[in-house]
Amino acid sequence: MTETVAMTVNGRAVTITVDDPQMPLLYALRNDVGVTGPHYGCGLGQCGACTVHVNGESVRSCQVPVADAAGKRIVTLEGLGTPERPHALQAAFIAEQAVQCGYCANGMIMESAALLAKTPRPTEAQVKEALANNICRCGTHPRVVAAVLRAAQG
Repeated sequence: MTETVAMTVNGRAVTITVDDPQMPLLYALRNDVGVTGPHYGCGLGQCGACTVHVNGESVRSCQVPVADAAGKRIVTLEGLGTPERPHALQAAFIAEQAVQCGYCANGMIMESAALLAKTPRPTEAQVKEALANNICRCGTHPRVVAAVLRAAQG
């Protein structure tokens, strides 16, 4: 059953044709739209590597059917900032050296961006709570927390 799905990705109108409307949004973003920030991690929505924002809410794109994204605004890591003008979180992650392998960085940054949008000056405890369900296999959580707190300071 072929279906056309129109959405806005990082401020750009996108229309894709999919054979399976239940296909995860993650696959459509990576394979059809060409964004590579969200990663496939666990496929169960437990690790956070695939996190994107849908209409301003942080979601695990491996768990969202692409059909559910129709007509919605999707923001990926690429939509937060550019190499020339990085988002405050992206700059803070670099300054704090919060990334080793980088696989979890997408989820950590996207989840943190959602936190800062709702709580511009979070406490350390609030940052840790927001990131509790994001897995970093390298163990850089302390530097990630420092980066989020740095970005919140402006």
